[in-house]
Amino acid sequence: MKPFFETSHGALFQADCLKVLSSMKSECVDTVFADPPFNIGKDYKNGFNDRVSQSEYMEWSKEWIFECARVLKPGGSFFLYATPELAVQFAPMLGELLDFRHWIAVCMKATFPRGRKLYPAHYALLYYTRGVPKTFNKLRLPVPTCRHCGGEVKDYGGHRNKLNPEGLNLSDFWDDTSPNRHKKFKVRPGVNELKLVIPERAILISTEPGDIVFDPFGGGGSTYQAAELHHRNWIGTELHDSPHIKSRLTEVFPISARQKTRYDWGYLFNENNSNQVLRRSKGEGL
Repeated sequence: MKPFFETSHGALFQADCLKVLSSMKSECVDTVFADPPFNIGKDYKNGFNDRVSQSEYMEWSKEWIFECARVLKPGGSFFLYATPELAVQFAPMLGELLDFRHWIAVCMKATFPRGRKLYPAHYALLYYTRGVPKTFNKLRLPVPTCRHCGGEVKDYGGHRNKLNPEGLNLSDFWDDTSPNRHKKFKVRPGVNELKLVIPERAILISTEPGDIVFDPFGGGGSTYQAAELHHRNWIGTELHDSPHIKSRLTEVFPISARQKTRYDWGYLFNENNSNQVLRRSKGEGL
């Protein structure tokens, strides 16, 4: 396995995630963050077919979800970003392997009703762990203020003076962000890219500096950028847009992109490319 691109913290493989995962040892990464294609016919401007049969898509999803769970260390975390419709189908797959922590609702801005449905106002970020999380960092947010007058939005029932001076506890409802990067920050014109803050929070919650983050669907490189920013090691795979990711990381982290990686990535791979077996039940010694 030779990376397409390396930094002092990470390695990007221009390959199918299942090919790379099948070569990785079990229990070798601390956190998985996955933002897969949703099979809704989106045009990624790279030739990828985002519309296959539902049965084919779900069978493929079972494969990569299982493999991502297999490579998680005990206490490791798995974050899976999806539409609510897909999340309710992914959750049973994850539940066979890992322990549920949260369904995080990520607020979706400027949407509209579609047919005979309610206004779609959020995406789902599923959060599971392999047993008791070995790392769980509590994050705090600034007290929200009005962007027009600068005053605080809430009065907190008259108990404002009792709030922690470091800010509010992060909850499982993220209404201070939206899923997509602004177009001026994208490296792939005309294609949605996940905002940096979403994988960034997942990484800060579940890892410490030096831990290993794996993202099987590189896309615009948001997860790898967040890992670099906070001194986490990372491994990524991307079939089509690796040059865009390289461009982003080289521009944002020019020193790291020029340095030789400090991590021995070969340690994470099986020499004979054979998997260790992960049973599909929490009761059978996952």
